[in-house]
Amino acid sequence: MSDPLPRAGSIAEAGTWRGEPADSVVLDHDQRRRRRIALSGAGGLAFLLDLAEAPSLRDGDGLVLEDRRIVRVVAAPEALIEITAEDARHLARIAWHLGNRHLPTEMRDGALRIRADHVIEDMVLRLGANVRRIEEAFEPERGSYAGHAHGHNEVDDHG
Repeated sequence: MSDPLPRAGSIAEAGTWRGEPADSVVLDHDQRRRRRIALSGAGGLAFLLDLAEAPSLRDGDGLVLEDRRIVRVVAAPEALIEITAEDARHLARIAWHLGNRHLPTEMRDGALRIRADHVIEDMVLRLGANVRRIEEAFEPERGSYAGHAHGHNEVDDHG
């Protein structure tokens, strides 16, 4: 009989934990919103993410294992479209159209980022925006009703 997987039942937000992580796990935006999933770190550490609520994990967050070791979350690069416009009002108008379609959107200084989608790309081009295809971590706004479902706010030395 094999030993059960170590369980990560809480999250330490980026900047609230220190020390060397036991491992790191590279996750895309959708995977960073999973509540329960078996994962394997880049260094081979297998564990079960088992949270009470679906999280909004960010790059640098730590998944806290039962033995208090930390697994660092690394946001995976994804195919994105970066949208810019002639001025702030024009960009706000484009943001309204994206929000009207309930699209996860990352707000940047003078730009919006969404997942690559040729239909939406065509729409924003027709609205007069400029688009650039990029490959980077996707960190969209959480929304006014989204929490950061963490069990621990601060964790001391781990490693």
